[in-house]
Amino acid sequence: QVQLVESGGGLVQPGGSLRLSCAASGNFFSINVMGWYRQAPGKQRELVATITSGNSTRYGDSVAGRFTISRDNAKVTVHLQMNSVKPEDTAIYYCNAAGIYYTGSPTSYSPTNYWGQGTPVTVSS
Repeated sequence: QVQLVESGGGLVQPGGSLRLSCAASGNFFSINVMGWYRQAPGKQRELVATITSGNSTRYGDSVAGRFTISRDNAKVTVHLQMNSVKPEDTAIYYCNAAGIYYTGSPTSYSPTNYWGQGTPVTVSS
């Protein structure tokens, strides 16, 4: 099992910055991909950004160039630096962990996804 706890959400003015963090804990060896997704009212959940254990990143089109994802493998945490935020960035942001190694053996790999409870981000003046 993997538990994900997000922090850092809140109210921010348009053009401002916010930093989200997510800490993973539980009975596992490593996590292949960690990332952030968001869901605005009345919309489907969408990709914000993901990062692999090798630090390869992928961004959603609407945030590329404004948001930066980073990861600390030793602490099993992932961060999302949000700059130049816009009202359309308002959403619940969810941390995701995908591809779990439960031991140091490759045979322990499972493609299971885990989700955090979500942290709200509101961009408004």
